[in-house]
Amino acid sequence: QVQLVESGGGLVQAGGSLRLSCAASGRTYGTYAMGWFRQAPGKEREFVATINWNGGNTQYADSVNGRFTISRDNAKNTVYLLMNTLKPEDTAVYYCARSRTLGSATRIDLYDYWGQGTQVTVSS
Repeated sequence: QVQLVESGGGLVQAGGSLRLSCAASGRTYGTYAMGWFRQAPGKEREFVATINWNGGNTQYADSVNGRFTISRDNAKNTVYLLMNTLKPEDTAVYYCARSRTLGSATRIDLYDYWGQGTQVTVSS
């Protein structure tokens, strides 16, 4: 069993930055890809970023590419999402998830463990 706990969300002005953290427990954390997703009110949950098991490969949604950076520290069982140049349209609940794959994964159906989410609100 894997438990994921996100933190670091909050209220920020447009153009600002936030860093989300996802602390994982469970002995299999380090052997799988991890991802960040987000869900805005009235919208479906969408892919944001993913990182493979050893941090050597990352992928991003077009909407965040160049502004967000995903990273992981397997020694600390933690995944991070650094979000720069935030826009009001980035406002959403952000979820951390563990993939069933070793390689980075963009499809939501490849993820089997999810955190409870952390709210990010960007004011204009």
